[in-house]
Amino acid sequence: MAAAEAHEADRGMPPATGGRRIPWADVPAQVRSSIEELLGSKVISAGSQPGGFSEGVAARLRLAGGGGAFVKAVSSLVTPGVAQFHRREIEITRRLPAGVPVPRLLDAYDDGTWVALVFEDIDGRLPAQPWRRAEFDRVLAAASDLAQALTPSPIDSTSLGPARLGGWRALADEGSLGKPADQGFLGELAPWAADHMEKLIALEEAAPSTLTGETLLHGDLYPFNVMLTPDRVFVVDWPHAWAGPAYCDVLTLLSSASLSGLDPQPFAERHPLTRDLGPEPVNVFLAVHAGFLLRLATNAGPGADRNLVGMAIALGEASLRWLRQRI
Repeated sequence: MAAAEAHEADRGMPPATGGRRIPWADVPAQVRSSIEELLGSKVISAGSQPGGFSEGVAARLRLAGGGGAFVKAVSSLVTPGVAQFHRREIEITRRLPAGVPVPRLLDAYDDGTWVALVFEDIDGRLPAQPWRRAEFDRVLAAASDLAQALTPSPIDSTSLGPARLGGWRALADEGSLGKPADQGFLGELAPWAADHMEKLIALEEAAPSTLTGETLLHGDLYPFNVMLTPDRVFVVDWPHAWAGPAYCDVLTLLSSASLSGLDPQPFAERHPLTRDLGPEPVNVFLAVHAGFLLRLATNAGPGADRNLVGMAIALGEASLRWLRQRI
């Protein structure tokens, strides 16, 4: 293994929770009261939950009347981008068909500043990381079932955001790609990418014609967006959903497997959504997936959440490792 490859492989799984969560108690009293009215009960305790990178509140609530709920909330004055994601997630989850393994949206709150989603409480946990093989197999099977249930997409494309894919052409135009290791962040981070810029851009340019389909995709299917119960696999956090080929969420999940020491290629050769694909669709997806993540990391300013940046780097490098192996 080359030194650069060994350096990338040694990174492992970075923290899988954003570093800018706020406690329920820091939400304005009027907002908390309004959410309690939606729930029909006072909140007697609240605990921040791990997983995902949304800023703001991500808390499991216990209610005076019994039971509980999960709440995501953010101020649009503090993080307008996250607030917009929350608003999009409200529209998407309201339109998901009954029976799909997604926590049910009980209600939503939006006063123009604070935006909150109130979900049913799922008595589950995040998958263990590094992956346990049995749990990984469960989630891969669930991804296949989810794709089948969401084909054709039950949501009009106008309610969906664009696919978060691609970035190599933009990086090249910005002068970030192809620099020597001592002259640019990306050159140091991913020297293989700098040496194969033309190939990555060519794969990216093939994406619009290659990555077409009618499946509603989660668009961010990583272990920190999965909840396991004894008998079900729930997929949470849907603001980045898009419509495309049924296999894309599976490739997203597989691309992160090397962070747990797993080789994704044998899984792809067996999985029903990927085993019959030719090399080009997989290579195109891995290229644009890595391009988005590494451009996100290279463009992150000094005020960015370092946990989010670290995860983007790790996942982008993992996707590139698999692509290198394939081509």
